[in-house]
Formats: sequence, structure tokens, C-alpha cells
Amino acid sequence: MRDWLASLTREDKKIIGIDLKTVQLNWPLGMPQIRKLDREIWEVRSVLQGRNARVLFTVQRSSIIVLHGFIKKVRKTSKQDLRLAKTRSAQLGD
Repeated sequence: MRDWLASLTREDKKIIGIDLKTVQLNWPLGMPQIRKLDREIWEVRSVLQGRNARVLFTVQRSSIIVLHGFIKKVRKTSKQDLRLAKTRSAQLGD
């Protein structure tokens, strides 16, 4: 996740940071900002300059834990991206 964030422009990082902060301060949220993908996985939907970013996260003990981020290239979130987020979530334990 850190490598992906480091690859983004300063403006893109700022937009994603603001969106994550909005989620953190106003949880629970729904569409259009947040979409539930799986039982314990949600996505933050960020609109960057001419493209869309997604940050997948889970919630544990009232904390939002960021699992994966990517630039969206197709309409539906790929199974590979969702699988990676699920794997990382499972590694967290309880």
C-alpha cells in the first residue's frame, strides 16, 4: 500500500487522504463515497484527475484498516484486488 501511495502525485495523495479522513470521521457511510464489496471489505471511491482510485479497507475495533489501493481501469473491481484485500485482512487476525 505504501509503495502504491508513493507512486501517486501529491494532489492524488491529498484527495485520497481527504476521502479516508471523511470515512474515518463519519463512519458508517454509504454510496457514493463507500461501497461494500464483501462481508468485511469496503472500498473508498476517490475521483482523481481524470481517473478513479479505490482504497479497500476493513474495520476492526472501531478502526479503519487500509488493505489495498489501486487505480481503477475497468468498471468492476477485479477479483484479484478483492482477493488481495481479503488475504491481508485475514493476516490481521482478531
